[in-house]
Amino acid sequence: MELKPARVFEQFAKINQIPRPSKHEEKMIEFLKEFGKSHNLETKVDKTGNVLITKSATKGMENAPTIILQSHIDMVCDKLVDVDFDFYNDPIQTYVDGEWLTAKGTTLGADDGIGVAYELAILDSDDIEHGKIECLFTVDEETGLTGAFGLEPNWLTGKYLINLDSEDEGQIFVSCAGGVTTDNLFKYKREEAPAGYFFMEASVKGFIGGHSGDDINKKRANAIKVLGRFLYMEQSKMDLRLVEWNSGKMDNAIPRDGKVLFAVPAAEKENVMADWNIFTKGIEEEYHVSDPNGVFSIESKELAQ
Repeated sequence: MELKPARVFEQFAKINQIPRPSKHEEKMIEFLKEFGKSHNLETKVDKTGNVLITKSATKGMENAPTIILQSHIDMVCDKLVDVDFDFYNDPIQTYVDGEWLTAKGTTLGADDGIGVAYELAILDSDDIEHGKIECLFTVDEETGLTGAFGLEPNWLTGKYLINLDSEDEGQIFVSCAGGVTTDNLFKYKREEAPAGYFFMEASVKGFIGGHSGDDINKKRANAIKVLGRFLYMEQSKMDLRLVEWNSGKMDNAIPRDGKVLFAVPAAEKENVMADWNIFTKGIEEEYHVSDPNGVFSIESKELAQ
């Protein structure tokens, strides 16, 4: 499948070879500096790490107003529980699935890699008429907007700014979005499971996931909530001891998969298995998911007490 616009996806492919977690965008900043230098474009980096690449107006467009194009270079770094991936060193592995470009077990990085790719494609082109363009690439959008807050004063000269980090194709939004992060600290005491307890691992996978902002109203299954509901239900019936929880890594991504390890009295093992089967049938109906590839599983675990 040929991805179009070709020039944009050529740049996107290059971007996805460059690790760029929030607050660790050094490799991407160096890439942008080399890009500007190789294209003989004025390139500046401020003390926060934001990059500004300026392209002069084409002939006859010198009097057009300067336009600022802006995108952020960091990405949400989330992966499936069973996937071995290092976001600080490994390139994103992409593939085409029908009409969609996606990634193997990780986030794709289109937020906001595709916005960055559009800017680079424009900077790379020689067949577009335009006035002066200032391409601004900001850092750390996903975990605090520190790039935007730390932008060099009086750095930009353009009158109009177009942010290339929207959610819907073909639509322009006027205004902005905000967010609030809440940190909670809970203290707990570890203890050995009582004698005669049986260890079990419940897992879910294959949910759609999505962005905690734009997709939060689409009633998508959240692996943390699903597993939490099951444990809460079982805890009301028996003495349940939580051993380990592995689900959800980013506060702005709806978790697609997860695992919980817990212990129950050995006599309750079959009851838990039966409850799990009934519970997951309800989840299938609630979220319209099927189980062709083992979306839901529960099994015993042999652990040293």
